[in-house]
Amino acid sequence: MFNDIGALELVTIVVLGILIFGPEKLPKVIQDVTGFVRKIREFSDSAKHDIRSELGPEFKDFEFEDLNPKTFIRKQLTENEDLKEIRGSFDLRKELNDVSDAVKSSASDSAPVAPAAAATPAVTGPDLLKKPAAPAPEQHSRFDADAT
Repeated sequence: MFNDIGALELVTIVVLGILIFGPEKLPKVIQDVTGFVRKIREFSDSAKHDIRSELGPEFKDFEFEDLNPKTFIRKQLTENEDLKEIRGSFDLRKELNDVSDAVKSSASDSAPVAPAAAATPAVTGPDLLKKPAAPAPEQHSRFDADAT
């Protein structure tokens, strides 16, 4: 419940409690607060028990923590048999190794090519490194300043 409270926060709460209630009333206030927390826990436990008894035997393994979306998704991802089969059949490292082996083998197969053929690259499409020719000076694009 209070997992994220550090020592500094705890000391600050104690000092504030002493300043607000005084050292003589602080133990009584602490007892009242702990009793209140116990009553709230008992109330929530009895409410959970009542809900489970009303849901019936088909919901005997129902946990209220499963209503949290993070917990629900985590449970569905880890307990779903279909997802376990998919994860088992798909091994990313094996796939990456297969791809890298194929690339290495294709690179080693194409390496013994004649040096003259390797020096001239084969052009299969437009040269993307070549700069486009500048438009002729007499050709101006139409521009309407009022349209903008």
